[in-house]
Amino acid sequence: MTFSRKLLVLFLGGSLLAGCESNSMWPSLSGEAPRAASNPTKINIAAPSAPAPVGSVGRTYQPPSLSAPSKKSGKTMGGAVSEPQTSLGGKKTGTFVGKKIFSMRGDLSKLKGAIKRLNGRMSKIRGENEAATQRYHGIVAAMSAKLQAGTTPGNPVLVKQWNEAQQQLEKIEGNISKMNGLSNDSGSEATVAGYLLDSVRATYTLSGAVDEDHVQLRRLEDEVNRTVVFIDRLLNELSNDINRQTGYLGNERRNLTTMSIAIKNGERYGASLVNRAFAQTEIKTRAAVRSGKRRANSRPLVVIRFDRPNVAYQQALYNAVSRAVERKPEAAFDLVAVSPKAGTPSARILNTTAAKRNAEGVLRTLTDMGLPASRVNLTATNSTTARSNEVRVYVR
Repeated sequence: MTFSRKLLVLFLGGSLLAGCESNSMWPSLSGEAPRAASNPTKINIAAPSAPAPVGSVGRTYQPPSLSAPSKKSGKTMGGAVSEPQTSLGGKKTGTFVGKKIFSMRGDLSKLKGAIKRLNGRMSKIRGENEAATQRYHGIVAAMSAKLQAGTTPGNPVLVKQWNEAQQQLEKIEGNISKMNGLSNDSGSEATVAGYLLDSVRATYTLSGAVDEDHVQLRRLEDEVNRTVVFIDRLLNELSNDINRQTGYLGNERRNLTTMSIAIKNGERYGASLVNRAFAQTEIKTRAAVRSGKRRANSRPLVVIRFDRPNVAYQQALYNAVSRAVERKPEAAFDLVAVSPKAGTPSARILNTTAAKRNAEGVLRTLTDMGLPASRVNLTATNSTTARSNEVRVYVR
């Protein structure tokens, strides 16, 4: 009994001492607010991760918006043909076929370098042609505006501008020669590319190759094929440029020849066609005085029959007149508008008017071809042998 009483006293005393500590498990009765521990334990809570896309287990997923921008496989050099930019990878296999593949890669690299230089030359020539063409048309526009407004015959300012325009055409002609040389060089590289493609395909038949060799061969063959296509495209564009520039140069040279006549006369199209009246009395007098007897005994150089719409006579007329000028550089020409004499009076009048209009068109064509208007005489007449309206060209 005494032992039980002592044990109860000890238990009550220990409980009172424990209640005086700050880290007590029992609530405080002192009225003070509870305080946090001086060194609280930190707990890291990770945000839930997005579910991985299907098929990406074991790989790091990167959203498309955050991925690096892809590089283009080709580039355009100043309006020239787009160049393929593809790198060939592959490890060395140590076989004979592998060594041959490595050698052909070097040949392909040299071929690409040559093609890149050809492409640069083409881009440069195109730029020079564009600059010369813009300059030329600016000069021609200034001359045309001055001539349209009217100026003095042989104006020295216009003569100077005409010479400058001629210089621009000479630059274009020089660039055509450069394009012809570039086309020849491109043809040589096309031969090299064809030989390289044949070599790659022949390598498939060699023995002693491993699987990796044939994988690299297929890549090399694809790249050579792309190079061949690129060279073909370059050759086609060069051919189109040469044909277009040659035709353009010929047309503008003829236009400049006509422009020189206009500058000489001081008006846009030389002597006005309106001033060439078709008065029958004047025509008959002029024909009798100048060449009536001679024309009666001579054959026309060209007879153009306007028996259908849109008669294509320009090329034949140019050939005949150019041959006549070659034989006789000082030759002059008579254009005779011939209409049928048969029919009613009103029909004869209509035919005569149509024949004169056709003769005016032939005269414009000759002027555009570079023949001075002063060397062409325009007349009109009726004929019993003519079945349709005609324009006859005689050499004087």
